[in-house]
Amino acid sequence: MTVSIAHLGPVGTYSEAAALLCAEWWQHHTGASAELCPFPSIVKALQAAATEQTPLAVVPVENSIEGSVAITLDTLWRLDGLSIQQALVLPISHALLSCAGGFDAIQTVYSHPQALAQCQGWLEKHLPQARLVATQSTTEVLQNLEAEPNMGAIASQRAAQLYNLPVLAHPINDQADNCTRFWVVSAAAIAFPSMGEKSYSSLAFSLPKNVPGALVKPLQIFAQRNLNLSRIESRPTKRSLGEYLFFIDIEASLEAESVQSALAELKDCTETLKIFGSYSIQIASLSGVV
Repeated sequence: MTVSIAHLGPVGTYSEAAALLCAEWWQHHTGASAELCPFPSIVKALQAAATEQTPLAVVPVENSIEGSVAITLDTLWRLDGLSIQQALVLPISHALLSCAGGFDAIQTVYSHPQALAQCQGWLEKHLPQARLVATQSTTEVLQNLEAEPNMGAIASQRAAQLYNLPVLAHPINDQADNCTRFWVVSAAAIAFPSMGEKSYSSLAFSLPKNVPGALVKPLQIFAQRNLNLSRIESRPTKRSLGEYLFFIDIEASLEAESVQSALAELKDCTETLKIFGSYSIQIASLSGVV
């Protein structure tokens, strides 16, 4: 059986690179084939998995320079039934692609908001005159670069090869140690072959009242059981100003007795609790897809 994997397109995005690694892993451990399905946005890719249009979706969730990918978290909260099967951490190395004769000729630079933010210092130093325009993905405008010599785009070297475009500068991210964590998610109980021991779990919750100390009790539940929280992120509920929901990563599996008892107690002090599942984190290399 062929498994379809949704990801942010078009061809050449970092999400596609992560999806390719996911597909290679799937084929190697199941013997079945996998095909990639690009979507125009992260929201569309997650919706495809939530409605089981595709069994799997690969989406970015956090970058080491710019932090969480808000649209991924917000969409996971809004959609029901999605579970995290695996986490992949990929190195991210941005390049400036353009058919311009030099930096001075570039008037506009296009890329995904995360990529623009990850290269903000370099852009201010080398392209202070350029207007920065956010796009849905790092490769959205690459087909237009050849016809527009005053345009530049931030994408990967792999994208430059795929679209046969010149690389004017590389790497241009503000920190050399730049990486992004991706989640492989599904709606159905798919038997995805784990890349290691499932020692991380993710969940999110909202609170019944926005009062002082409302967050203390949920956090104490984990502290009392000596459960380490590797990440906690607040996002607006989008209902009213000052109301937040919280995403949490736990360094433990949902199968652990301490986690089960924590979740049982957590239900009593939260308004809505969503459990996204347990998974392992694989530090990956792009060498296989470049």
